[in-house]
Amino acid sequence: MVGGLLPAGTTLPPAPHLLVVLLATGAVVAALRRRRPRVTARRVLALAPWMALGSAAHVLYVVDALPSSLAPFAGSPTVYLTVGTLAGAAWLAADAARPDRVAATLAAAGVLLLVPVVAVAVATGLSPIGARWSAVALALAIPIAAAAWVGLTRFRPEAAVTGSVGALAVFGHALDGVSTAVGTTQLGFGERTPLSRILLEIGGLPSLPVIGEGGLFLLVKLAVASAVVWLFAAYVREEPAEGYLLLGFVAAMGLGPAAHNLLLFSVAA
Repeated sequence: MVGGLLPAGTTLPPAPHLLVVLLATGAVVAALRRRRPRVTARRVLALAPWMALGSAAHVLYVVDALPSSLAPFAGSPTVYLTVGTLAGAAWLAADAARPDRVAATLAAAGVLLLVPVVAVAVATGLSPIGARWSAVALALAIPIAAAAWVGLTRFRPEAAVTGSVGALAVFGHALDGVSTAVGTTQLGFGERTPLSRILLEIGGLPSLPVIGEGGLFLLVKLAVASAVVWLFAAYVREEPAEGYLLLGFVAAMGLGPAAHNLLLFSVAA
C-alpha cells in the first residue's frame, strides 16, 4: 500500500553505496550541529543551485549517462542525500574559510558543479521541441509566480517577512506546476507521483492554452505553497534560522522537481 503512495522509480541503491551515503550524511550533519553556522535568508537562497544540481544529476541517472560506480548515488531518493551532504560540506568549508562570504561562496560552488552536469546531460542529445517547451514553461512560470507572491503579500502582509526564501518557494512550486502541466499536455510525459497524477487526470475541466487541463494541478500547487509560506511567517519571525531552513526545504520540494522537468524535457522529449 505504501509503495502506491511513492513516486514511480523510487529505489534504494546497493548496500555498499547506501552505507557510504548514510555515513557521509551522518558525518556532515554532526559537523553542522557542532559548528552551527549562522543561517540567514541569503545563505538559504544560495542553496538554489544545489537544489537544481540534485535534479540534474538524477536526469543523468534517468538517461543512463553516469558511470556504473556513480549511478547509484543519483537514483531517487538517494540523490537528495548525496547532494544535501555535498551542500552541507560546502557550507562548512565556506564558513570556515570566509565567514563573511558564505552565501556567495556557497552559490558559486553550486553553480560550478551544476554547469558541467547540465552540459553532460545536453551532450547526450538535445531535443529542440523539448527545449522549446521548457523555455515556454519557464517564461510562463515567472509572471505566474510573481502574481501569486504579490497576491499573497497583499492578502496576508505578514507573509512578506519570509522574504526571498518565501518568494523562492512560491516560484519553485509555480515552475513545477507549469512544467508538469506542459510536459503532460504538450510532450506526453507522465507524472510519477500518484497524488499529482490524480489531479492531472481529473476530467471535465476547461482546457487552457499551453497547460491544457493542468490548471487544477497548478492552482493546487500555488495554493498549497502560498499557504505554507504564510504559515511559516510567524516561525521565521520568531526563529529565523530554523524557519528559513525549513522554508528552504519547502522551496526545494518545488524547485528540484521543476528543474528536473525542464532538463529532462530538453534532452528526452
